[in-house]
Amino acid sequence: MARDLTAPLSTRDLFATTAPFVLLALALLVAAYWVLDPSPPRRVVLATGAEQGAYAEFGKRYAELLKADGIHVELRTTQGSAENLALLRDPNSGVDLAFVQGGADRRDGPQQDADAGLVSLGSLFYEPVWLFYREDARRRRLGETPFDSLAQLPGWRINIGMPGSGIAVLTEKLIEANHLEPQQLDLVRLGLTPGVVELLEGRLDAMVIVSAPESLMVQMLLRTPGIGLVDFAQVEAYSRLFAFISPVTLPRGVVDLGRDMPPRDMHLIAPTGTLVARDSTHPALIQLFVQAAAQVHGGAGWFQHKGEFPNARNTERPLASEAERFYRSGVPFLQRYLPFWLANLFERMWPVLVTIIAVLLPLSRMLPPLYEFRVRSRVFRWYGQLRAVEAEVGHRNPGELARELDALEQRVERIAVPLSYVDELYALRSHIHLVRGRLQALAAQGGQE
Repeated sequence: MARDLTAPLSTRDLFATTAPFVLLALALLVAAYWVLDPSPPRRVVLATGAEQGAYAEFGKRYAELLKADGIHVELRTTQGSAENLALLRDPNSGVDLAFVQGGADRRDGPQQDADAGLVSLGSLFYEPVWLFYREDARRRRLGETPFDSLAQLPGWRINIGMPGSGIAVLTEKLIEANHLEPQQLDLVRLGLTPGVVELLEGRLDAMVIVSAPESLMVQMLLRTPGIGLVDFAQVEAYSRLFAFISPVTLPRGVVDLGRDMPPRDMHLIAPTGTLVARDSTHPALIQLFVQAAAQVHGGAGWFQHKGEFPNARNTERPLASEAERFYRSGVPFLQRYLPFWLANLFERMWPVLVTIIAVLLPLSRMLPPLYEFRVRSRVFRWYGQLRAVEAEVGHRNPGELARELDALEQRVERIAVPLSYVDELYALRSHIHLVRGRLQALAAQGGQE
């Protein structure tokens, strides 16, 4: 294929000149991608809680929402918050995130949790302390006195949940705050479902459930005849003594308007349910889970108005930076218009792109001189051979020198240069003719002699 000798630029020279810079930019991008790891893992493990509990129900909703973004959420059933915290602190458990109830940690203060490498994604919902009791047990022990205080529990057979649950830890704290000794109570430690069965069959006087109202067991007990709910008289006192507890009201009729259940406003104490993650969890996953939390918990409910949750209050643990970003600015701008994976890639990589451009931009100023040098060198390199032939004029056989000039001229005729550099090619050819003229003049002079 014939070469285009009139092209303004040489594609081959342009490619050869820019290729090292392009390769350098690609190498920097690959290195940055490897270091930053912008794409989150496609599988994440979420520890929930007991089956048929609120945590289990919420976990299913999270899994369904993240499935739309290509993330498989593996739900791990546990005994509750205390076990969830233990799993998060165990580096070999495989759990990445977990639901944790406020006050579920046996250790006091946030510093220990920070040392454990855990971060909070925010408060998600209220988890009231539901103290259900049998009406016949209340009449037997209290007569007609209302049951409205934990101080009335001595002698009761009460289920406080499995040892690995946050219910047991919180209940023990509340019992201690009421100056009750464990031996004053007949404490039973059963799971949610076995405990409900024992309560309904009369082998328990009462049981504590700490859960959002979405729990199927809570809703069932609220509608069960003969089962009462403690209306706490000291809710404000509890909220002052425990930073993780808030006073909440179960409004009259909210359970069933037609049956007017409950028949009056019920005052409850409620720790806040949070979502906790390891601080090594991928930031993109944190962002996805916080967005999912807004969809799952952002509506109106029995204890909150629309938009009240999730929030950054009462988290007990340091707030993850991505969660803080969400509460400050909402969904990231690009994720509002692009698929998650593409928006996340741009958001994670654009600072690197800006840095690479800032580094390569000064270096790019070297490209025009390098391109010019490369094109001109294709012409200039023949001047050395032409100079050698000229230096031999008068010292070697003119016929041999003429043949070398012919060979040189044939090579020069095959040189292709961009149109803007053709004058230098013509200058080389004219210099060849100039040396040839000197050689012919010398040969003619020798013939006359």
